Amino acid sequence: MAPPPLIQLKDISLTFGGTPLLSGVELSVSAGERVCLIGRNGSGKSTLLRIAAGLVEPDGGSRFVQPGATIRYLPQEPDFGEHKTTLAYVEAGLGPGDDHYQARYLLEQIGLTGEEDPAHVSGGEARRAALARVLAPSPDILLLDEPTNHLDLPTIEWLEGELESRRCALVLISHDRRFLTNLSRTTAWLDRGQIRQIERGFGAFEAWRDEVLAEEEREQHKLDRKIVNEEHWLRYGVSGRRKRNVKRLGNLHALRDQRRNYRGATGNATLAAAEAENSGRLVIEAKNIAKAFGERKIVDGFSSRIQRGDRLGIVGPNGAGKTTLVHLLIGNDPPDSGSVRLGANIEMATLDQHRESLDPKLTLAEALTGGRGDHVMVGDKSKHVIGYMKDFLFAQEQRGTPLEALSGGERGRLMLARALAKPSNLLILDEPTNDLDLETLDVLEDMLGDYEGTVILISHDRDFLDRVVTSVIVPEGQGRWIEYAGGYSDMLAQRGADVKRETVKADAAVEEKKEARAAAPEAAPRRRLSFNEKHALETLPKTIDKLHAEIAKQQKLLDDPDLYAKDRKKFDAASAAIAKAQEELAAAEDRWLELEVLREEIEQA
Repeated sequence: MAPPPLIQLKDISLTFGGTPLLSGVELSVSAGERVCLIGRNGSGKSTLLRIAAGLVEPDGGSRFVQPGATIRYLPQEPDFGEHKTTLAYVEAGLGPGDDHYQARYLLEQIGLTGEEDPAHVSGGEARRAALARVLAPSPDILLLDEPTNHLDLPTIEWLEGELESRRCALVLISHDRRFLTNLSRTTAWLDRGQIRQIERGFGAFEAWRDEVLAEEEREQHKLDRKIVNEEHWLRYGVSGRRKRNVKRLGNLHALRDQRRNYRGATGNATLAAAEAENSGRLVIEAKNIAKAFGERKIVDGFSSRIQRGDRLGIVGPNGAGKTTLVHLLIGNDPPDSGSVRLGANIEMATLDQHRESLDPKLTLAEALTGGRGDHVMVGDKSKHVIGYMKDFLFAQEQRGTPLEALSGGERGRLMLARALAKPSNLLILDEPTNDLDLETLDVLEDMLGDYEGTVILISHDRDFLDRVVTSVIVPEGQGRWIEYAGGYSDMLAQRGADVKRETVKADAAVEEKKEARAAAPEAAPRRRLSFNEKHALETLPKTIDKLHAEIAKQQKLLDDPDLYAKDRKKFDAASAAIAKAQEELAAAEDRWLELEVLREEIEQA
């Protein structure tokens, strides 16, 4: 028997303007379920998640949340309110019985001190603080809207491990295929206002989606043929039997209405880079280049030869110097030492990750045309702005929309449209996948595959890197960067380790470590209990006592021999609760015993 839902949405409807955004949507999530919510940009995924969180009231339908269940919702844009520090912001998300230690612990895990001023944090820091806020209470249900946006690879991989280890239910919206594949067990596809669902993770989604759309296309083709046949009968086959004719004519009108009301799937963007003449075979040659800011080495002794047609991926933690390395390679920033030589006939186009650099008051058309007329220069050809907008899935009505009103995905497509209009044989793409839906990512991958020039790409999207790049450059700490052949997975296989955040910390702390070694050269490292281990030793006995009490409480209910017959739901709930408590008790006792043995060994050393 399926467990009862923690949260259930039934027959949800919502309309903005004329076309329904949501129409009869059903979504049910039970304890421990891992659901990825998939859909095109603008399909209503974020709105549906806000309805599930109780932040938006639908036009129709119902929302049920199991009494006592705790929900935490991660929005795309966190609101820090009046909080003075990131710690205060995270602690404000805790409930009365929650452990405040978790707030500090999680902030430390994701590289924040808790003392940061929310008014002056970067996008990545804001996202990490928001994640700590929703994770700290250990809720029953986590609703996460684009949790990997603005995160670097080490943090994404840490988040994956953290979510995998938790028993809470998850509903995820993300464009990161690898993240969805690793975490989801159920896929809910929001398409044209309705949800289709399969009890398989994201790894099975794209093949299933293509089958559904192909079958839908076949059905529409059959409908079109049927309408043609009926119209032919209407013109040439009407007989004297008036009653039968009226019925058949009514059927024809019904078929026409069905065809008229059909909402076809949204088309894909048409991405094509305006390519310049070929560059020389050698595009960039860097010899032993170095760059430092003060005492911190960003790049130290890096060399590389980039040939025409190469696709170079650069990965690493935020702050490692990825953008600085790119600026050195393309000649925007001179190295402190070493040399960089650019090849012949280089025409460069750049996609900057800082989309806020555009004036938010500009309209979409002005941003594409530069405020000059109704045409966009795509390479050396003039194209009407409306046609170019449609290539990137913008509606004609959005021509006068100010940029500040665009969604994240729309801003991403706009920046791509601007970058790809410029003739180039060298594309510099800094985080091009941010906020793009999966279908647009597919088209972008195909476009880069067909592009005859050279690509230098900064990205935290592992799947995108595997599909696009021919080599990957990774920071190793203290300014050292190493290039590996192949994609991201190939790099991991050669390197034998994930990209860790410590590579950044090492640079900042090199001198501190040297001084510590000089001050106490004879001191041998001694194992000590970490703060986390000490805390666990202190709190686990209380947790164990609570679990014993919970087991006794549920067992008392199950001791009633007539409970199954009187109240099947209560019996099932008690059985599930006692099984869960017994599992948690075994884990808690094992962990406490492990830590107690460790403590005794340390004290006796």
